Amino acid sequence: MSASPMDAAGAEPVAFPQPESSDIGTPFWASLKQGKLSFQRCQSCGKAWLPARHQCPGCLSPNWQREESKGQARLISWVVYHVAYHPAFANRLPYTVAVVELDEGPRMITNLIHTEAHSLQLDQRLWLVIEDEQGVAVPRFEPHPPGAGMTAKAQA
Repeated sequence: MSASPMDAAGAEPVAFPQPESSDIGTPFWASLKQGKLSFQRCQSCGKAWLPARHQCPGCLSPNWQREESKGQARLISWVVYHVAYHPAFANRLPYTVAVVELDEGPRMITNLIHTEAHSLQLDQRLWLVIEDEQGVAVPRFEPHPPGAGMTAKAQA
């Protein structure tokens, strides 16, 4: 991982935003620290979802279970940020934020890595990469096969 992000003036390191601690969200972050991406699935209707919540967003049932994703997804939508809305991201510009759909069904917002925006395509296959950001395990995705979203110049 790269050095700590600097503030806008390039002086002191800026802390990476920490996830909110909650009884429902903590297992998600704990599974990432173990190298796994988990999500919830309703035991009543079968709907799978992220982010974590106490009831199914489809049928509102409180009966759900956690499942582990295989880490494969498809690209639904993306945007390239050219402005950092948090100082911790200033040295990453531009960066790509995407909506991906896991093969198991839930959609999530994430970053795309090892790719260039002009090479992205709807429904493009992606693979999970869990990266450490100042002690926080963060799920990101890269094109499959790895390097498929890079030009020869960017790979060098």
